[in-house]
Amino acid sequence: MGLSASLFLRQTQSLVMTPQLMQSIQLLQMTHFELNQFIAQELEKNPLLEISSTDSESGAELGHGETAEHIAVAADAEAASWRDEQGIVITETFGEGLDGGAENVFPDDQPERRGDAPELLGQWKSTAGGEGGDDYDFNDFIASEVGLREHVSQQIPLLLKNPQDRLIAQQLNDELDDAGYLQADLGDIAERLGIDAGHVEQVLERLQTLDPPGIFARTLGECLAIQLRQKDRLDPAMEALVRHLDLLAKRDFASLRKLCGVDDEDLIDMLGEIRQLNPKPGADFATQVADVVSPDIVVRPANSGGWAVELNPDTLPRVLVNQSYFQQVSKTCPKNSEDYAFLSDCLQNGNWLTRSLDQRAKTIMKVATEIVRQQDAFLMHGVDHLRPLNLKTVAEAIKMHESTVSRVTSNKYMLTPRGMFELKYFFTVSIGSADEGGDSHSAEAVRHKIKMLIAQETPDAVLSDDDIVTSLKQAGVDLARRTVAKYREAMNIPSSVQRRREKRAVAKAAAL
Repeated sequence: MGLSASLFLRQTQSLVMTPQLMQSIQLLQMTHFELNQFIAQELEKNPLLEISSTDSESGAELGHGETAEHIAVAADAEAASWRDEQGIVITETFGEGLDGGAENVFPDDQPERRGDAPELLGQWKSTAGGEGGDDYDFNDFIASEVGLREHVSQQIPLLLKNPQDRLIAQQLNDELDDAGYLQADLGDIAERLGIDAGHVEQVLERLQTLDPPGIFARTLGECLAIQLRQKDRLDPAMEALVRHLDLLAKRDFASLRKLCGVDDEDLIDMLGEIRQLNPKPGADFATQVADVVSPDIVVRPANSGGWAVELNPDTLPRVLVNQSYFQQVSKTCPKNSEDYAFLSDCLQNGNWLTRSLDQRAKTIMKVATEIVRQQDAFLMHGVDHLRPLNLKTVAEAIKMHESTVSRVTSNKYMLTPRGMFELKYFFTVSIGSADEGGDSHSAEAVRHKIKMLIAQETPDAVLSDDDIVTSLKQAGVDLARRTVAKYREAMNIPSSVQRRREKRAVAKAAAL
């Protein structure tokens, strides 16, 4: 049979991931910080996009003729009817019922301002607002925070007079980590500087006397020993205790008493002194600012019963397409010109972005409302009543795909009367009931039960993992011993042997 070429038609169906569809999926799983960064980039590329504000809401319009006031409610319009069917109460957004006006903040009878005040301010040439006073900012005169290495550098000239010693000290100072520990090898530093390693060791010993106490230590034991030495408390018994911190971590107090040669009362006093020391002397100079998590959804009790679920307006971006500007500029451009094509692409991309943000808000609202409905008992009574929940249950309830629910719940936070939780927190593994036909339990609720059982222990009745399994079975939870051990270790709870040693030591200390 000979080979031949032929031409024929075939009709098939396939899912094509367009660039806009891929960006819509990415928008869904972005945090509000990442979303604001993405919108800022789009604003730079698209001249038709604007961020709505109270002053510009009436002037700018959406691609479909909606005003900025409409986009504020568009995110919740479709979800509202669906939530009403589920029995969830939705109230007004945060802040609408609050008195936000500034009419009565300052009284009308202000004290008369001195006529020479602007002149006096103008004479102060070093101020930021020396010309008129409107731009005066006290932040310009706040001293910058001193870091750990800078703090040490200021002390080195007072401690060391020899220029060579100062050079070695600066090299050691550069090797400090944020906790104040020396991470470099002294032999490498000596080889790099071309000097004897013993000389570097001598400089290091002098640097260990600087502030804060415990700095330039290479191990935790050396850090504690430096602080005890400065307090004149590093006797032979304390040296033995510092050398065997591994036994202290295991709560092996019997072995520590033998090694230190002390009785129970002295050992308890020594442990009290150890607790007063700082294991990270350089941590007080850390300049990193903790990131504040802003909730994406706010849940609070409604006045008419149930729960009020709403999007946080501070994390909800409002992007508008300026249709009037497009019409004004497009009139001056020929239909077939590159400028008109550019404006058309900007209009299309802007309309797509506003629709995607609107759909993102609706999807987040649907998922959050269903989570609130499923976890109503948790909001009412606490973590003991947290229900087991998976993505499939929520996806079937709101008629969406599991992957969509997974993207929505990634890095999104919900503020509830019980605290702030990531949406992933409400999805936990189901643990079977010990009673036939009983309700299953959430893994998070079981971990909380284990924690409460251990917290109620007494020195004479410390629960082993088998005892915890028995107590949980009496409470209707069927759990294996190895699972109890896994949950206990995940919560950083020591074993029953270590807990018994610690509780007995605390009891003896209280009796003394």
